[in-house]
Amino acid sequence: MLSESELQQKAQAIRLLVLDVDGILTDGRLFYGASGETLKVFNTLDGHGIKMAQKNGIQVALITGRRGEALMSRAKDLGIEWIQQGREDKFDALQEMIAGKSIGLHEIACMGDDWPDLSIMCRVGLALTVPNAHDEVIARAHWQSKRRGGEGAVREACDMLMRAKGSFAAALAAYTDTGR
Repeated sequence: MLSESELQQKAQAIRLLVLDVDGILTDGRLFYGASGETLKVFNTLDGHGIKMAQKNGIQVALITGRRGEALMSRAKDLGIEWIQQGREDKFDALQEMIAGKSIGLHEIACMGDDWPDLSIMCRVGLALTVPNAHDEVIARAHWQSKRRGGEGAVREACDMLMRAKGSFAAALAAYTDTGR
């Protein structure tokens, strides 16, 4: 883990937050119905955090090894346009995503919980994880949320990035300043 000042410095540079899905946006459990469809449960705290991050200049991308319509519906609700599903090599997916864009690896944060996420986490500016991640991922992360995957961990990450960039207080004030 980084010192607070090192974390602040790295977080200030972030323009893109790449998220894994299973274990980060969800608690990692998979539910199958009779027809074989996967059901996913998403946390509203994470959703609002993503929206606030996007409003404040941090783009959000999803890269996952699985495919599913539930994810596409949630991504659409949140206005996430950068999505790569069914990707085994997540770093290749990231490179395709940012090709032709002026985003350097040092301007990217990645939040993951298992070995496939390390291909990105070990190369970008800021590696984020959750307390229920695999031990090898935790060992390589720069920052770890207090909340578990699927339980508001992404919101914590978004808040941390917004605080580092100086946009958190103004975003909160839009909800708390009642003009009284």
